[in-house]
Amino acid sequence: MRIRIGTRGSALALIQAERVAAPLRALGAAPEVVVVRTAGDRLAQASLAELGGKGLFVREIEEALLAHEVDVAVHSLKDMPATLPPGLVLAAFPPREDPADVLVTRAGGDLATLPAGARVGTSSLRRRQLVLARRPDLAVLPIRGNVDTRLRKLEAGEYDAVVLARAGLVRLGLAPAHATPLPLDAFPPAVGQGILGVEARAEDTALLALLAGLDDPAARAEAGAERAFLRRLGADCHAAVAAIARHDGGRLRLRGWIGSPVDGRAVSAEDGGPAADAEAIGDRLAGALLARGGGDLLHAERVE
Repeated sequence: MRIRIGTRGSALALIQAERVAAPLRALGAAPEVVVVRTAGDRLAQASLAELGGKGLFVREIEEALLAHEVDVAVHSLKDMPATLPPGLVLAAFPPREDPADVLVTRAGGDLATLPAGARVGTSSLRRRQLVLARRPDLAVLPIRGNVDTRLRKLEAGEYDAVVLARAGLVRLGLAPAHATPLPLDAFPPAVGQGILGVEARAEDTALLALLAGLDDPAARAEAGAERAFLRRLGADCHAAVAAIARHDGGRLRLRGWIGSPVDGRAVSAEDGGPAADAEAIGDRLAGALLARGGGDLLHAERVE
């Protein structure tokens, strides 16, 4: 079976596409990687919020999928909106990479030891809020570009530190000299961070059956809980939202967090239950945070 895999053209995106292509070859298919150049790649200096946020690197690849220009799309799940276009499904979630964020500094040290006024690069509202909650004396500045570009900007002295997803560093085989993992309990990640989403057309039943061989039950349960949490919140790129689900022995624990860079407020809570109830857990936890004022925080972010 010939399978055209649509992806962005960055080094990380191509590596992620190959992580899907390789097991498909082992299953007897003939995958071909097709690069789709997105608006996010063409307008690399614009802010993510201005260009459409989470859907920025996803929308045009999904359009290619719906137009039958590609057969499968591979995304970083954290970039995907909570609701898919009609006719598309998430067919597989390969095993999850480490979901944690990493602080990479130019001169060594960690978040606690950065000097006052140090420039920390991130374009994520979530990361901005979490950094400032612990170090309000730091200057958190926007940064765009792929992982290599961000590390070059750090080395060139444009920033004193940057916050990156550890999953991206691992997949790229990068090990920066001054990298400190940020603990999940204090620095919860973006929804779906570390998970690849393999998207296909709902009508392609033979292909969906083949892609099912790539699916990891733990990653699927964690993705289901976190995305249900995001969906219930109705959150977008203007919201500082985090969620981390952990699957263990058929059980699932989910922690959710909503913050507001407007004034530093945040709410968080945990829930859990059987992994089979993953989406119900995510929906229930989001409802609990909304009842505790999370909706006001989301609104505050949108009007900032």
